[in-house]
Amino acid sequence: MADEMTIKDLERVVVRFSGDSGDGMQLAGSIFSNLSAVLGNDISTFPDFPAEIRAPQGTLSGVSGFQVHIGAKKVFTPGDKCDVLVAMNPAALKTNVKFLTPQSVIIIDTDTFAKKDLEKAQYTTENPFAELNIHNQVIEAPISSICKESLKDSGLDNKAALRCKNMFALGLVCWLFNRPLEHAMHMLQNKFSKKPSIAEANIKVLTDGYNYGHNTHASVSTYRVEPKENKAKGFYTDVNGNLATSYGLVAAAEKAGIPLFLGSYPITPATDILHNLSKLKELGVITVQCEDEISGCCSAIGASFAGCLAATSTSSGRLSQE
Repeated sequence: MADEMTIKDLERVVVRFSGDSGDGMQLAGSIFSNLSAVLGNDISTFPDFPAEIRAPQGTLSGVSGFQVHIGAKKVFTPGDKCDVLVAMNPAALKTNVKFLTPQSVIIIDTDTFAKKDLEKAQYTTENPFAELNIHNQVIEAPISSICKESLKDSGLDNKAALRCKNMFALGLVCWLFNRPLEHAMHMLQNKFSKKPSIAEANIKVLTDGYNYGHNTHASVSTYRVEPKENKAKGFYTDVNGNLATSYGLVAAAEKAGIPLFLGSYPITPATDILHNLSKLKELGVITVQCEDEISGCCSAIGASFAGCLAATSTSSGRLSQE
């Protein structure tokens, strides 16, 4: 069947990983993004962080995700519609149907599409695709079952084994885009360097996902996003919004010739700004961890009267509440 496989070359593609807040979509998306960057692609990402108070598993309010836009040339946004959607449960499918195009490919875990799972996600029928009027190409895989079977001799219990299913999904996506697994394996070894058994389990399931796609869906079209420009050899870093904001504040203070002050109360996802700036004392940056958002605002106002370039950081939810 491998002879039937068609590889399509694309200029750019948007991949969206989506599932429960405990499904590890942030990690899977981050690894795929970093892997693409290592291979020379330009990337732009958009993490959809889970709620701090975790919603019931399988419900619409518990869905989180990670979107990455990969390009053969420069890309400047995370993209709007997705070309590939990884939906780990019915709630993820329903929440993200608005991001699909008629050509989008959908990857699902069939083990999570039982009747009780559909009821949790507020479906009224037992055919979610017909109910949502979806006619896209779907790659169906019993991801949960395969993970448990694959790791039955690893010493991990079923709950721990199921935590690896995000890596199976990542393996499928790597197969779909003809990505080698070596760099992803190296990233997993680094992340779980203090837990080698967990690293080994994740790498095994990652490989299983890749092989599942290669062996079971060999007649499905796969894709290739080859970089158009050769990147010069050197050291590169990935920059997210929080890091860019931190560097921007430092640069603005340097240009203004005044000290930078940040008064902030730690809250996801803004905490990294406080973390980043607290490491830059040698640049004259002053940071204060405040007891709440209001004190963060007040401290910034006071610092501005004292001659600093002053800022505070928070989340949109806390800003609206205060």
